[in-house]
This record gives sequence, C-alpha cells and structure tokens, in this order.
Amino acid sequence: MTMPVWPLSSTNRRPAPLSLHTRVGLVLTALAASLLIVLAGLWLHGTRSSIHEEVEAASRVSEQWLHAVLGEMHDVPAAQRGERLVGVARAIGRVRANAMEVRTVAGDTIYRSPGPTYKAGRTVPEWFAGMLASELPPRTIAIQGYTLILHPDDSRAVIDAWDDLLAMAGWALALLGLIFVATRSALGRALHPLAQIMRALDRTGRGRFDTRLPVFPTPELGRISRAFNGMADRLGEAVDENVRLESAREVDRRMQAGLEDERRIIARELHDELAQGITAVRALAGAIVQRTSDAPALHIPAQGIVAVTGEMQDGVRNILQRLRPVAGNGVVTTLERLLASWQKQHPEIRLNSHLVLGALPVADDLALTVVRIVQEGLTNIIRHADASQVDLAIRRDAGWLQLTLVDNGRGRSGQPSVQAGCGLGLAGMGERIALLGGHLQFEQPDGGGFGLVARLPDSLPQHSPEEFA
Repeated sequence: MTMPVWPLSSTNRRPAPLSLHTRVGLVLTALAASLLIVLAGLWLHGTRSSIHEEVEAASRVSEQWLHAVLGEMHDVPAAQRGERLVGVARAIGRVRANAMEVRTVAGDTIYRSPGPTYKAGRTVPEWFAGMLASELPPRTIAIQGYTLILHPDDSRAVIDAWDDLLAMAGWALALLGLIFVATRSALGRALHPLAQIMRALDRTGRGRFDTRLPVFPTPELGRISRAFNGMADRLGEAVDENVRLESAREVDRRMQAGLEDERRIIARELHDELAQGITAVRALAGAIVQRTSDAPALHIPAQGIVAVTGEMQDGVRNILQRLRPVAGNGVVTTLERLLASWQKQHPEIRLNSHLVLGALPVADDLALTVVRIVQEGLTNIIRHADASQVDLAIRRDAGWLQLTLVDNGRGRSGQPSVQAGCGLGLAGMGERIALLGGHLQFEQPDGGGFGLVARLPDSLPQHSPEEFA
C-alpha cells in the first residue's frame, strides 16, 4: 500500500530572496528609524522634565493664590467657616494641574474638586504614563479647624504628550516610508545596468563569447563593463586558440595516422616484392654455388651474390623493423631487438637498458609511440650528442609509463631545438606524446649530457594487431 504524496503548501515554500534594492532600502530605513528612536528618547526625557516643571510651577502658583483668597477666612465665625470654605472651594472648582480637597480636623473629606474637563475621559497607556509621571508631594493649607490639600495632577500634560507622540510617530512612519521608497527608487535607477550585466554573464556562460557591455557612465559600473569586455576578449581569444590547437592536433593525428599507413604500405611492398625477390635471387645464387664447384668463373661470382643478397636481406629486415615494429605484448622483444641492432651498428657507444613493463599487455598506440621515441632518441644521439654512454629505462608507475633516455654527450647545445622547423624529430616526438595525453620534458644531468623523460598514460584502447603485423 502506497502512501499518498501531498503537495507542499505555500506556507512551506522557501520565500524568494529580497532584491539588492530592497535590502539596501531596508538597511537605510532601519538606520533612519534608529535615529528617530534616539530622538524620541531625547524628546521623552525633555518632555518629562517639562511636565515636572510645569506641574511644580502650577502647584506653587495655586498655593500662593489660595493663600491670598482664603486669608479673609480668619474673620469668619467658626460655626460658618466650614460652609464658607466649601462655598469658596466650589466657586474655585479645579485648579489647573491640581486636584483640591477640603478636610476637617477629624480627617473627614467635606469637599473634593470635580474631575478635569480638558480631554475628559482620555487615558494613556500605563507604560507611557509611568515614563512621564512626576511624583510631587501634595501641598496643604491649614485654616482653623480645616485643611485644604492640593494634589498635583499631571495626567492632562501626559495626555498632551501622548497626542504629540502619536502625531510625531505618524509623521515618522510617513518619513520612513518615503525614505524607503526614495532609496529603493534611486538604487533601482543607479543599479539598473546590473540587470544588463547579469544577462551578459548568462549569455557568456552559455557560450556566447561575442557578448559585450557598453561603458556605463557610473565610474564603478564603467570599470565593471571594461573589465567584463576585456575578459570576454581574452576568453574569445583563448577559445579561438583552443580551436586552433584542437584543429592542429587533429591534423597532427591524421598526419601521424597517414604516416603509419604509408609505413605499413611500404613495409608490405618491401616484404612482398623486394624481400621475396632478394630471397629468390639468393636461392638461385645458392643453387649456382652448389653446381659450379668445378667452375671457378661461375662459382666465385655466385658466392658474392649470396653474400650480397644476405646483406640486403638484413638491411630490408632492419628497414621493416623501423617501419612496422611489433606492438602490444611484443614491445619488449621489439625494443631488445632494436637496441641490439643499434649497439651492433655503434659498438663505440655503451648502451645500458632497463625495461620493466611487467606481464600486463601494453596498448598498441602506446607501444608504437614508445618504439618511435626510442628510435628518434637514439638517432639524435648519433647525429648530435657525440656521446660514449647511453642509459635507457622504461617502467610502469601508477597508471603511467615512464621512459627515460640519458646520454653523456655535449648536452643541450648538442641537441636540436624542440621548435617546429628546427629539429623536427623532437617536435614530432612531443606532438606524438601530446596526442596520447602524455608530456615530454628535457633534463640536463649534473654530470653533463642530455636527457629526455616521457610520461604516457598507461590506459589506452587496444587496436587491432593487424595494424602492426
């Protein structure tokens, strides 16, 4: 039983990231909001001090005024004094920023002023009132038998401050919104070329290396456009150069393949035509030698023909070996035969060889390349090195086949240049190695002479043995 798969709700989707314009606008708006909050804190501190001073001053003035108004109460008879005092208090009503209360000696309240009429019924949040409230002590005026108490009341001033704060908060929010919109709009206009830059990068990433940017008037964006255009020019040149190199490598590969084909054809012709003809001539001359032992005039020339044709057979065999060496499993045998023949032809040069290829077969292309490198290297030593000793080492090493050929001759000055046209042997050797993914380097031994080191990947596809048969 398979469980149903419910689609993700929109609440689980990851919100899209904010644009750069929005983020910068929010940052600037947040900075402005922080500044406004600091200013609001300073305003609250000043307002609290102002309310305190205002209520204190009003209380002091009210106390002095009541002393003056109630001074005549001393002349009022005691029986009428309370009624007279309450009448005066009712006539006065409520003194600004103070609540008035009349008490007897026993502590009974006989009069309390009515509530404020200014913004009657209005209240403010307790947290705001607590921030601005002034803790002022009540003021008392003693009259014979009675006490008049003034309770400082800053509630109306706090309500005024609250109204001012709401008005300022509204203007502040409007200002912050305006700052955000203006900043985002200005950044949108200033950074509008970024969209064009992103499109150019996307086109370049898709392989359109001919994409270019205009030089923008903004200095920073202008530098970006110039850097992008320079990068695109260099990238286009590099791509063109890579195409040319690939084309040149393909041409080299085809030329090498053509040369190998021609060598196989020539080797086949030499083997089928010339070698067979030489073998037939030698057989005829040998028959003549056997039948003309009593005829010196024929016997001696026939022996010479046998000797010459034998030398011709050896020469053809050597040519065939150079044109079509054995590859694959027979590379070690081929190299040993090649080195033995070279040593026989040049006995004045000591040849030391160390061939460690193991039991695993060698890919045919790799084997052919190794034989060609050894042939070309030995030929260069004979032509240029004037050496008395040659050391050859071939070994496998962690997926690579390394060939080292070192002589004790004249050194680098005795070798042809590796540049094309100045020693095509080394140039062709490097190209052949590069086609197989390897690399060739030259060394100058401490004791003098010249050395070449070739490293070739030991994982090439096998070819048909008929190519080298």
